[in-house]
Amino acid sequence: MQTRTLGIVLMVLGIVMMIYTGFTYVTKEKVVDLGPLEINQEKSHPVQWSPIIGGVLLVGGIVIMATSKGKK
Repeated sequence: MQTRTLGIVLMVLGIVMMIYTGFTYVTKEKVVDLGPLEINQEKSHPVQWSPIIGGVLLVGGIVIMATSKGKK
C-alpha cells in the first residue's frame, strides 16, 4: 500500500471516528427453555471510543500525507 493511500485512509477513519463515537449491537440470549416454551432476552452491547483517538488518527494521516513524496 502506498503511503499516500495510507494517509488518506487514516484521515477518513479519523474523521469518521470523531463524528461517530461508538455503536451498539444487540444479541439474543436464551433465558428459559422448557420444551416448546422458550423465552429470549435481548441484550444491547455498546462499543464506544474517545474522539481523541479519531483526532490522533487524523493528525497521523496528515503527517503521512505531508511527508510522503509525490509522484515524479
